Amino acid sequence: MTNQRGFSLFELMVVMMLVVMMVGVAAVSVSRSIGGAQLRETAREITAAMRHTRGLAVVNRQEQIFLVDADEKTWQAAGREPKKLPEDLDITLTTARSELTGENAGGIRFYPDGASTGGRVVLSTEGREWHITVAWLTGEIRRDRGDDQ
Repeated sequence: MTNQRGFSLFELMVVMMLVVMMVGVAAVSVSRSIGGAQLRETAREITAAMRHTRGLAVVNRQEQIFLVDADEKTWQAAGREPKKLPEDLDITLTTARSELTGENAGGIRFYPDGASTGGRVVLSTEGREWHITVAWLTGEIRRDRGDDQ
């Protein structure tokens, strides 16, 4: 007679619990990756829009304004339609007092010589941040991670 050996019900349950935990960890990781990619892409778009606004000011020799409304979660490059942020992203604007149009809204003004009023736009989600900083003297636009991503 041969001795057949198999798995006990307890062993099968332990394996199933481990599989469920691994799937849960993988789902959270994928979710954070998608959120991080969306945050990165939006920061890239806003940086490009600011550079567009600055370029218009220089080429047209006329002041141009990049607008942000944190309450409505929108931003707008000069000469373009406003764009809405994805729902799970937040935006904040730090700018010159003279450029504020509301408590949580305002703009960064670019001058024909390339200079600006300066400021910073911060995009955030789930503890992650990207900072887009505009130098007032040169109008240089820089995008940096605001945390350890």
